[in-house]
Amino acid sequence: MLSKIDKSIVGPVLAQRLVQIQATSIARNLPTIVKSINDKLNLNVAELRRMPKKMSSLSEAMTAFMQIIGLAKESLRKILVRGEFDEYPDEQNMHRTARLVEMLNHYSVELHRNVEGNPANNFLMEEIMVLEEAKGIGLPNFLPRSAFLTVLQKKVNGISSIPINFAEKVWNYVEDVVISVIMQHSDNYYQLQLSFRRAGLNLIAKMKERSVNWVMEIVEMEKLTDYTCNPEYLSEWNKLMAQQDSFLKDVLTNEERPSMVKLEGFGDIEVEKLRQYSHVLQQAFDMKMRMTAYWKIVLKRLVDCMALHLLLCVGNLVNKEFEIEIVNELMGPGGGIERMLEESPSVAAKRQKINKSIQLLKKSKEVVAKILDKIGTFSD
Repeated sequence: MLSKIDKSIVGPVLAQRLVQIQATSIARNLPTIVKSINDKLNLNVAELRRMPKKMSSLSEAMTAFMQIIGLAKESLRKILVRGEFDEYPDEQNMHRTARLVEMLNHYSVELHRNVEGNPANNFLMEEIMVLEEAKGIGLPNFLPRSAFLTVLQKKVNGISSIPINFAEKVWNYVEDVVISVIMQHSDNYYQLQLSFRRAGLNLIAKMKERSVNWVMEIVEMEKLTDYTCNPEYLSEWNKLMAQQDSFLKDVLTNEERPSMVKLEGFGDIEVEKLRQYSHVLQQAFDMKMRMTAYWKIVLKRLVDCMALHLLLCVGNLVNKEFEIEIVNELMGPGGGIERMLEESPSVAAKRQKINKSIQLLKKSKEVVAKILDKIGTFSD
């Protein structure tokens, strides 16, 4: 093979030709190497920029702190106030409007289920017993208000725990959302996360206590008096009372003495035992129909007022209470804004590793550039 090489190019000329061939081969691969270096360099630079800025002064720490609060507050306003969930499209727990409607519907169903039962069971017996105990010297066929309030208070006591449990359930949900948002926005500042979490939990505990106290007040108000301006009450009562004459006739004067009487809204009523209370039967029937009509108003009021109250409180939490509570927690004694000047060991090690990679890649880039220059020289 070597014997076929032209003897005129043996020596320096051959060596130069071989160098040119090698340089050409290297030059073909260098663009790929350069691109790989640039890609890795850009990735490292981007990752370094995403890392939290290393604080060098208290003013920088305060600026970062206020940015965290501002971002968290805006996220909470979107989720809890405006019902937007574009930041968390796949996390259903962060879709406040839908979750609150579900909880409110369940609360309403639970209230009604707790008192419904079978309305035909022991029909009028509770009212009769209360009227017997409330009787006194006075005009006949006069419905004692104390008797009505006694029955009302018993019914309210029977459902009093449901509104309280519902308020606590809603605030537990809000707590999950608030803590999740706070932790996300303070993720780069581990040294403050404990304080952020504590402030969030303290704030929710205060709001929950206020709501529970308010619920207990409205429950007590429902027991204190019977009042409504809702025209549906009289409309419903009149509709129910339209059955009174026929019902009393079947119970007291019907010669066939039926054992069951059908009453719209209540079903088939066993009336045999009612005949022995003829002296209070009309009053008992009146009280029953008044309570039936009024109780619908009470339940609607408990649902509507609860919904309005919670929406107001959640709005106040985001717009008024949140920032104050967080600032007081971290600016107060032991709060530790100064701790933002200290980097965690893991963050410091990561920052050092990225900086070393960037420096190494920059040197590699310079070396490749020099090789390209030399290749250009050989080519010439």
